[in-house]
Amino acid sequence: DAKHLVPNKMRDFFCTINLDQEEVFRTQVVEKSLSPYFGEEFYFEIPRTFQWLSFYIYDKSVLQKDLRIGKLSIKKEDLCSYTGKENWFMLQPVDSNSEVQGKVHLELKLNELITDNGSVCQQLVVHIKECHGLPLINGQNCDPYATVSLVGPSRNDQKKTKVKKKTSNPQFNETFYFEVTRSSSYTKKSQFQVEEEDIEKLEVRVDLWNNGNLVQDVFLGEIKVPVKVLKNDSFQAWYLLQPRENGNKSSKTDDLGSLRLNICYTEDCVLPSEYYASLRNLLLKSSDVQPISASAAYILSEVCRDKYDAVLPLVRLLLHHHKLVPFVAAVAELDLKDTQEANTIFRGNSLATRCVDEMMKIVGKHYLKVTLKPVIDEICESPKPCEIDPIKLREGDNVEINMENLRYYVDKVFREIVRSSISCPTLMCDVFYSLRHLAAKRFPNDPHVQYSAVSSFVFLRFFAVAVVSPHTFHLRPHHPDAQTSRTLTLISKAIQTLGSWGSLTKSKLSSFKETFMCEFFKTFQEEKFTESVKKFLDDVSSTESKEPSGVSEPVHLKEGEMYKRAQGRTRIGKKNFKKRWFCLTSREFTYHKQQDKEPIFTIPIKNILAVEKLDESSFNKKNMFQVLHGEKPLYIQANNCVEASEWIEALCRVTRCNQKRLSFYHPSAFLNGNWLCCKATMENTEGCARCTADVPADTQIEIDGDRETERIYSLFTINRSKLQKLEEACGSIAVYQGPRKEPDDYSNFTIEDSVATFHTLQQIIDIVEKLNESHEKYQKKRSSSAKYGSE
Repeated sequence: DAKHLVPNKMRDFFCTINLDQEEVFRTQVVEKSLSPYFGEEFYFEIPRTFQWLSFYIYDKSVLQKDLRIGKLSIKKEDLCSYTGKENWFMLQPVDSNSEVQGKVHLELKLNELITDNGSVCQQLVVHIKECHGLPLINGQNCDPYATVSLVGPSRNDQKKTKVKKKTSNPQFNETFYFEVTRSSSYTKKSQFQVEEEDIEKLEVRVDLWNNGNLVQDVFLGEIKVPVKVLKNDSFQAWYLLQPRENGNKSSKTDDLGSLRLNICYTEDCVLPSEYYASLRNLLLKSSDVQPISASAAYILSEVCRDKYDAVLPLVRLLLHHHKLVPFVAAVAELDLKDTQEANTIFRGNSLATRCVDEMMKIVGKHYLKVTLKPVIDEICESPKPCEIDPIKLREGDNVEINMENLRYYVDKVFREIVRSSISCPTLMCDVFYSLRHLAAKRFPNDPHVQYSAVSSFVFLRFFAVAVVSPHTFHLRPHHPDAQTSRTLTLISKAIQTLGSWGSLTKSKLSSFKETFMCEFFKTFQEEKFTESVKKFLDDVSSTESKEPSGVSEPVHLKEGEMYKRAQGRTRIGKKNFKKRWFCLTSREFTYHKQQDKEPIFTIPIKNILAVEKLDESSFNKKNMFQVLHGEKPLYIQANNCVEASEWIEALCRVTRCNQKRLSFYHPSAFLNGNWLCCKATMENTEGCARCTADVPADTQIEIDGDRETERIYSLFTINRSKLQKLEEACGSIAVYQGPRKEPDDYSNFTIEDSVATFHTLQQIIDIVEKLNESHEKYQKKRSSSAKYGSE
C-alpha cells in the first residue's frame, strides 16, 4: 500500500513493478484515494540480468497519458538486505537521467604512433560494437545512437555513431580514434589544440541516446572507463549502462508520499547436479529414519527460525522425488503424540501442517481453478450486498435480502466443493488418507476425528483460504474491493463451519463470537449438509481410483493477452501484428479475438513440434517466440520478458512428450524469400540451430530439484551455529542421563534419540563443509576470470 501521495487530491492510483525500465506487473487501479491499499502479491522468476527493481506510482488518467507520481528503485545488490522484511520507502522523483537499462560492448586500445620526425605519441582506439537490452520508448523499439568522448580536466572530444532504426539491440561496429598525448613537434597550428595533460585524468565516456527526430533526444544511459586501465593493451568487455551522476537528484524537496513493500528475493548459485548427491540422498531418506526427529529434513525445520523458510524447498524437493507422502505421515504421527484432545487436531503451525499446506498450494492449483473460479468470478464481477452484521449495515440495506444473497453464495460455493472430489489430485488424496488413519489410530474412541483430521486441511486451510484471498491463488487477477472482500470473508467463515464435521450442533452454534453468524447458521440445520460433507471427505481421503467416466476435461494451464503476427496478408500485402487472447490447455493451444470468445485458430498440443525464442532482428520486436507446428510458424510477442519466459516454459512442458518434436529450428524468421539466420532460400529447409534442452514432462508441477537442494544447503549454512548448538545438546543428553542441566540451551529442540540425531548432524555438517569448498572454488574461479566492466 501507499500513503500521503501527491497531488493532495483524491485520485485514481496504480503501481507497476519494473525490471530496470521494463514493466512486468501492474496492480489494479485504486479509485479516489490518497493512501491506496493494493494488497497484491507477485511471484516470478527473473529471466534476464538486471540492475534495478523499480516500483512506480501512477495517477490514472482517462484522456491523457498516465502521470508518474514517483518511484522507488532498489539496486540488485541491495535486495537481499530488504528480503523478508516489511518496509516503508519514501518515493523519489522520476528523473529521465536515471531511467536506464541495457549494456554496451566496447573494445579499447592504446596505440603508440611514431610521427614523421621520429617522435612518439599515443592514440586511443574506441571500437563500439553493439548494445543489448535498451528500453522501449513509448512502447516501441528505440532509434539509438551513441556519442563517444575522451574527457579530461581541459578537454572534451566527442564523436557520434550513426542512428540505428527501431531496435533495442543495435549493432554499431564503428571505430573512433583520439589523440591522447602529442608529439614534441606540436604547434598551435595542429588540429588538436589543448594543453598537455596527465593520462591518469582521462576517461572514455559513451552516452546512449534515442534519436527524437522532431522532439528532444532521450538519454538512455552512459558508461565511463578510465584510460589508465588500458596499460598499452587491447581490452574489451560488456558494460552495464549507468544513470548520469546527477540522475535521480532533483531540486524538488517535496514529499511525494511513501510505499510499503514486503520483498522476498533469493539468488542461488546452483552447481552441477552431482555436487548435491550426498545432501539430496540424506534428505530423501528422511522418512525412513527412526525416529523422524533424527532425520535431516526434520532437523532443517528445527534450526530455521521461520519454519516456512525450510518447508518451501523441502516440500518441493520431496514432491519432485515422490517422497512427500511418507514424510508427511511420519511428522504427522509425531505431531499427534503431543495432541491431547481430538477437537484440536492439526490446528497449530507445526512442521506437518505447514508441509500439507504447501503441498496443497503446489498440487492443488488446477483443482481450485476448476472448482471455485467460476463462482468466485460471479461474486466479484456481479456482487450482491451480503452484509448481515447490524453494526456494519449501511442506510437503506435490508438485512433479510442480504441474508438471502449470502445464503445463495454459500450454497453455491458449498455445492461446488462437495461435488469436486472427482477433481481432487491423487497426491492430495494419498496425504488425506494417511492423516485420516493416523487420527483414528490416535483417538480410537472418537468416531468423528477421522473426518475432522481431513476437514481441518481441505476446508479450513485450502478452500476457505482461497475464497477469502482469491488473488493469492490466481483465481482473480487482483485483490477484490472492500465490499467484495467482506462478502468473501463471510462466505469463507460459513464454509469453514460447514466443512467442520460434527460442527452443526447447538453447542457449536453458541460458540460463535458474532450473534449474527449464529442466527445465519440456524437456517443450515439440515442433515443433508453433514451427510454431504461426510461423503466428500470419504471421497477425498480414499486411495481408490476416481477417474471420471468418458473423456476427461482438458487441464487449463495458462491464458493471457499477447500479439501474434498475422498468418495471412492485409489488403496492401503487408503482414502485421494483432492483439489476441491466448489460451493453453493440456489438449490445445488457441487464440481468440477477445476473452470468452470462440477460438479463431487452434493448434492441437500433439501437433506442436517445437517452441523457441525468436531473434529480435526478425521483426525488430522484443520478447518474441515461435510455435512450430504442421503449418507455418506462429510468431508471438509477449508483453515483457517474464511473460515470454513463462509462456515458453508452459508450452515446452506440455509438448515435451510429443513424438515428432524437432531437433533443429530456425532462430529467425523466413522473410523476403530466405531465412534471416542461415540465408537458406527454401522455406522447408531444416533448422540451423539445435532446439533447446528438454524440460520436465510434469505439466502440473515445475520443480528444479538441484535449486531446491541448493536452497536447503544455504539454510543449513546460515544456521550453522544452531546445528552446532543442537549437536552439543545431543552430546549433553547422551553423557548426562539424569535431570537436564541448563535446559534453556536446547529445550526448544525436539530430541527423541540423541545418538541418532547426533549421527545425522555430523553427516549434515560434513556435507555442508564440502559444499562450502565447492562454492568457494567456483567464486574464486569466477572472480579471477572477471574483467573490469564485465557484468
